[in-house]
Amino acid sequence: MSETGGRHDNLTDGPARSYQVRPDELEGAVRETLSHQVTRARPLSVDPAGKAIRRANRIRRRRTAAGLALAAVTTVLLGAGMVQLGAETRRDGPPIVVIGDPDPADRPFPTVSIPGTAPSPSPVVGETLLSADGRRMVLHDVGPAERVQPLPSGAGWLVVGAPTTAGRSLWVVQDDGLVQVLLARAGAIVLAPDSLQVAWRDGGDLLVAGVVGTQLIGSVRTPVPAAAEPVQFVADSVLVRLDAAGAGHTLWRPGAGPLPETLDRKSLNFYGRLPDGRLVGQVATTDPGSTCLAVLAPTRHLDPVRTGCGPDLSQDGVGGVSPDGRWLLVNGRIGEADRSLLVDLQRLGPATTAVTAGPPMTGTIVWSDETHASYLDSAGDLVQVDVGQVRAGKPASPAAVPGLPAGERPILVNRL
Repeated sequence: MSETGGRHDNLTDGPARSYQVRPDELEGAVRETLSHQVTRARPLSVDPAGKAIRRANRIRRRRTAAGLALAAVTTVLLGAGMVQLGAETRRDGPPIVVIGDPDPADRPFPTVSIPGTAPSPSPVVGETLLSADGRRMVLHDVGPAERVQPLPSGAGWLVVGAPTTAGRSLWVVQDDGLVQVLLARAGAIVLAPDSLQVAWRDGGDLLVAGVVGTQLIGSVRTPVPAAAEPVQFVADSVLVRLDAAGAGHTLWRPGAGPLPETLDRKSLNFYGRLPDGRLVGQVATTDPGSTCLAVLAPTRHLDPVRTGCGPDLSQDGVGGVSPDGRWLLVNGRIGEADRSLLVDLQRLGPATTAVTAGPPMTGTIVWSDETHASYLDSAGDLVQVDVGQVRAGKPASPAAVPGLPAGERPILVNRL
């Protein structure tokens, strides 16, 4: 076989390619490449506009959040101000009765402070409780109070508010700090000695309800005269004064019908009960301006069992009977001076006498035992009475309560 000349691979020879480029063709290619680079949108390593937009969004979000927070704080402060004004402003409509409402919205508003501004005044003020032995405790978040009694469970207090143009309120203050309104815009409010019942005036009716925890349950009502008010509980009945400007009381037993038609027309004030259930009170006489002490039977007629005339008694209704029923502290006059008087109820009769016990009393009288009592005078000072010393001619003297805030009057309670 003969050998042929040429390539020894599988590539075939093609036409020769020319690598020569004319100047005008090279210039056109460069121009085209540059034009493509100019029109193509390349991402920048730094985006000033994007950064500005993102920063503006962050600022806007912060301003929105700050505005909402400020609006919330303003709403709370305005709400607190409305509560404060509402407590001193007359409102139309019947009193509000809150029975068994555990809604926390009834709790007092919190105090909110904005940094850089003065704190807002709280819509409520504290009250200082004072025991007979001088111990003190402050009840926070309740309005100005007039009377305080321990809850039946002993885990807090029932607080009767002072009268305002809007009426009275009843609060429950628990030891764990819960403060809740049980009654609002009511008339006169009285508590049973064991704090298990409450009676109050609501429009043209008198109501009684039981106290269970932080609720009022089982309310019973009856219509009463326009000037009638509850005075105190007597066993299962309520002593009702028919007219504050005159004599006359009756006893109403809740659930046993309306107010009795047969009424007492002589009794003026009641100071307490004897161990046998009879009442100690003040009755009018036929002599204008003259009154007497009396022991009255707890019936609808409130018939006097014994009467003692002689001491010049005040008609303010302030007084208290010792636990054993032997002694009565009552306001009156000795000569030309207003004083508190000590009366021996065992000697109540035609020749009843009284001795000076101390300065005139205000508010509640607390008997710590059969011979020791405490009360507050008109200046809010504590007066502690020792029956033995008073009978020996040594009346009690007032003593200032240490640590009491200026201008605040304490509330005397039996124990703390």
